[in-house]
Amino acid sequence: MKKLGFGLMRLPVHFKLPTLISLGMVKKMTDYFIDNGFVYFDTAYMYHLSKSESTVRTALVDRYKREDFILADKLPVMAPFIRNKEQQETIFNKQLAKCGVEYFDYYLIHSLTAKSHKLAKELDSFSFVQQKKAEGKIKHVGFSFHDNAEVLDTILSEHPEVEFVQLQINYLDWDSPRVQSRRCYEVAVKHGKPVIVMEPVKGGTLANLPAEAEKLLKDYNPNASIASWAIRFAASLDNVMVVLSGMSNFEQIQDNISFMRNFEPLNEKERAIIEKVVSIINGAITVPCTTCGYCIEGCPKKIPIPQFFTIYNKAMQTPNKQTTYRASYKKLAKKYCSATECIECGKCESSCPQHITIIKYLKDVSKHFE
Repeated sequence: MKKLGFGLMRLPVHFKLPTLISLGMVKKMTDYFIDNGFVYFDTAYMYHLSKSESTVRTALVDRYKREDFILADKLPVMAPFIRNKEQQETIFNKQLAKCGVEYFDYYLIHSLTAKSHKLAKELDSFSFVQQKKAEGKIKHVGFSFHDNAEVLDTILSEHPEVEFVQLQINYLDWDSPRVQSRRCYEVAVKHGKPVIVMEPVKGGTLANLPAEAEKLLKDYNPNASIASWAIRFAASLDNVMVVLSGMSNFEQIQDNISFMRNFEPLNEKERAIIEKVVSIINGAITVPCTTCGYCIEGCPKKIPIPQFFTIYNKAMQTPNKQTTYRASYKKLAKKYCSATECIECGKCESSCPQHITIIKYLKDVSKHFE
């Protein structure tokens, strides 16, 4: 299996209808992916407003032999998706039906943290997925993870039966005291668990760098895309099995395959350049949001939090374009809800994989734009 996986969380959508997946483009990208020898596809129960799994069936499962691809899916262990043990069976069977398969190659307990691990214990989720493996409906069992290294060590110690772990790893978060990519990776190595990487480009953050950082990369290799540095960083780690990339258009999949078809790990000079890039980025990014959208799911006001943070970051990086970004903010606030309308319930922060202090930053956004 080649080291690049197709993450089905940020699929191409229609320009005027962002909730409508562009199925024709997904099929085109799927064909290109498989034609170039790549086989790993990753979906989840809630991706694209719960439309990702059915898209997988139409674009992939109905058009290829089952042995031609590897499919990963995830069991949600977070509200509002699951509330009792019995729902796990219902959700799992629904996932099989929506994807149109009889088994999953890789199945993960989704987005474990200290809090959701407690819920997974109450639901007996680890026993549930092992039972499904015994029934032949799962080939390999693991979990995705969004917390610190100490929590990861605890979970892996309690559940040595899991076969792999999915971690957020990218060069910006590698030495981050908040995300702890390096420390989590080292814990996985200690426990002998292969790693699947998510967010290698940090939700697109590492594909759109400050001009000074981009110049460093382009001066070294003018032909390499900015995103390629991030994906190659993650893929260069020895214990990494596959790196997921959430590709949203055909150009992205072409670019990723161009350097992952015959993958070459980073050399020492490239690693040194990345260290300089990290220093520049840390001084430029205000809110470390990856636009995953998990925060919106539980928000009672449905505030477009990721979009607000994207506009705010751009406004902080380009002070001479405040009129443009203020207009973008007001347009979005009029369509949905303003940052000022946050009631500080904290549901967004409890579901944020990046552990961002969202309430504080929404106040900053409101103060800046309103």
